[in-house]
Amino acid sequence: MADKAVNNSCSIYVHWPWCVRRCPYCDFNAHQLPQDIPEDIYLASILKDLEQDAKCYGDNLKQRKLKSIFFGGGTPSLCPPVIIEAIIKKLISFFESVDSNFEVTLEANPGTLDESRFKSFKLAGVNRLSIGVQSFSDGALKSLGRIHDKSAANRAIECALNLGFNVNVDLMHGLPQQTVAAAMSDLEQALAYPINHLSWYQLTLEPNTQFYRKPPELPAEEVCEIIESEGLAILSSRNFNRYEVSAFAKKGLESQHNLNYWRFGDYLGLGPGAHSKLTLDASGSNNLHGVIRQVKHRTPGKYLSASQKQSRQWDVEKNELMFEWALNRLRLWDAAISFETYQQDTLDSSSDSLTKFNNAILQACANNWLQCIDNNKSKYILTHMGQRYLNDVVLLFR
Repeated sequence: MADKAVNNSCSIYVHWPWCVRRCPYCDFNAHQLPQDIPEDIYLASILKDLEQDAKCYGDNLKQRKLKSIFFGGGTPSLCPPVIIEAIIKKLISFFESVDSNFEVTLEANPGTLDESRFKSFKLAGVNRLSIGVQSFSDGALKSLGRIHDKSAANRAIECALNLGFNVNVDLMHGLPQQTVAAAMSDLEQALAYPINHLSWYQLTLEPNTQFYRKPPELPAEEVCEIIESEGLAILSSRNFNRYEVSAFAKKGLESQHNLNYWRFGDYLGLGPGAHSKLTLDASGSNNLHGVIRQVKHRTPGKYLSASQKQSRQWDVEKNELMFEWALNRLRLWDAAISFETYQQDTLDSSSDSLTKFNNAILQACANNWLQCIDNNKSKYILTHMGQRYLNDVVLLFR
């Protein structure tokens, strides 16, 4: 008997691990572009990866509806469009059906794009581009180690829009020596385009990055607070809803792939270091049940050469399940949570979990971090205070 899925949809993440050069703030699984990219080997490894997961999960995968594909990196816009097309076609043919709002996103660096490449990605089946602009200031881009300048960013956005892509602009604030005026200028320049989605977030110094080892001079905390406050006001005035911590969209135009993550939906990761999460409601021959996670070999060399692409697979322990669920669900600031949604998402309906959930809710409400929004006192939403102390709210569910 094959394992059954808790729902019939699945998203796919495909990792392209190479960049022209690594940015000093980046802590992603990204590696310097080799002289000869093993493109054919990469494609064969991705297809082998899918084949192995199909054997592991059986009909659990094939019988699902394909919701979205996201090509991330690294810099997947360096990937030949013919390989992108081959992966998309294989995934579409693999699943029984495709969602009516099927979304295929490709992360793109403006320094790696031209009009012919845009057209090729469009023909390959990509319908959404996430363009890593980061800033419209040449000085800021230089300090961030980016390979593009302001003019390349503008050309990339204009070309993508002209070709009919759904465009997300990826923008950072709190950059080295950035003023409030400079941050607002970046935001205004992005919003001058008819885009429907924006990723806008503060630069942070992550371990294992060049910036962490040699920190640049960043704006003072009070300056960053003003930037965020004024930026949020601008975004609200332009009808961009903050549907996730760092994601803003016009109503009904949120990223389907993002939403699936934050709703604790299921996804399969293909490529070096890619993670997967699947929820199964019946044990089959492989004895999988509940929330399953897996990760693939992280380094490109190991992933491409290994006969077994999967590095590790494990069941999410029951004592960590509610915490992981809250860590995702509470990032959707305008979406209510309830024990019913927790049950549906995790298949966990134990009395111990109900007690744990209720205790967390009581404490969060007492701290003015959550508020009840229904007469049955079963649905709760973050308050403004809860949004501010989101990490503390999530920890209550641990």
